[in-house]
Amino acid sequence: MITRDLVGYGEAPPHPAWPEGAAIAVNFNLNVEGGGEATPFNGDDRSEGMLNDIGVAAVIGNRSPLVESVFEFGSRRGVWRVLDTFRDFSIRVSILGVARALEQNPELAKACVERGHEIVSHGYRWIDYGEVSEEVERQHIQRATELLTELTGVKPVGWMTGRPGPNTRRLIVEAGGYLYDRDSLADELPYWLRVGETPHLVIPYSYEANDNRFNENSGFSTGDDFFNYMRDAFDVLYREGKKGSPKLLSIGLHDRLIGRPGRCAGLIRLLEYMRKFDDVWFCRGDEIARHWRRVFPCQ
Repeated sequence: MITRDLVGYGEAPPHPAWPEGAAIAVNFNLNVEGGGEATPFNGDDRSEGMLNDIGVAAVIGNRSPLVESVFEFGSRRGVWRVLDTFRDFSIRVSILGVARALEQNPELAKACVERGHEIVSHGYRWIDYGEVSEEVERQHIQRATELLTELTGVKPVGWMTGRPGPNTRRLIVEAGGYLYDRDSLADELPYWLRVGETPHLVIPYSYEANDNRFNENSGFSTGDDFFNYMRDAFDVLYREGKKGSPKLLSIGLHDRLIGRPGRCAGLIRLLEYMRKFDDVWFCRGDEIARHWRRVFPCQ
């Protein structure tokens, strides 16, 4: 049974003791999903209606060429623009890679690892696992793990379904080998919980500090919108960190969204801004997990 914790760390969160006394940890997460989305090409009964960028509703029983082309843009061009941008600022990120997507672009999978980024399993498919049976989800977890390991030569230690179901976390823990998952929006610091008798680390993600708000102009219309919002989030958390309560700023990106030129300009400005501060820890998810496990082992 899934329990809920509405208290968390309460009034006095722990000091995370980020490396080198950083006042804030910043973790960028680049979602690579093109090719793993819903489409009859993948055997689904409909096209993708979520975060397809152009506001086209799901088509039942047929492919949607324009929607597919949006996801193809991310894989063909947008992802390389974003990766090159992070290279220019010497920042390593977490790649939330859908296994079915990277299976169709093995060159990208290898390049991500060669550039020093972390591959996080984003599931076998980019679908809603609340609508998938437990047995199918178990098979998908195993397939994703095996496929990403084969493609990159590195077994993933982080998991992020994105649209988890009630069985997801338990199945990940049962699969073994994962140091943490990202399927939570509940905090600004990692936290431990127990899945049955097994301690499990959660590193919260964000759907708010996220370029998903470019989708159909649902909050962000320009690169400046993205920059201003993320800068404000950074400034508030940095201020708290300087006062003695550092946090984690997790920023979600998508190759088909932030990879567009006019939007990527906002990411460039954000990185230029953040790089002006000396006491920022730019980190990958696995680095956060290993730090937390060392400094705050589960009791």
